[in-house]
Amino acid sequence: MSPEKRKRVYREDILIAAALIVVGLTVSGLALIQLTTAHPQMAQATPPLQASPSPTPQNSPPAESKPGGERPTTPAPEPARPDTDAQKAGATPVLPSAPAEKTGSPIKER
Repeated sequence: MSPEKRKRVYREDILIAAALIVVGLTVSGLALIQLTTAHPQMAQATPPLQASPSPTPQNSPPAESKPGGERPTTPAPEPARPDTDAQKAGATPVLPSAPAEKTGSPIKER
């Protein structure tokens, strides 16, 4: 390719690139102008929280269990392991203790 033809191709490439940049900036500017003029308010994703009235505490008996129904919520279920005082008295935990961590042979250095 001759040096004169190379200059002409280079000049055409620069003009095309500059035109594409101008078009891109124009489209971006028009979009920003449309956004600011068409929708000036901000959208809110969730409604603001409102304070709810607190329920008055009532002394109610424990919920009755029904066959095939849901588990009653009161009284609270007991933990699987007895507390420390019960363990000292001789109570055994319902769950077995966790197994010891397995260790392998040490890594030999080269």
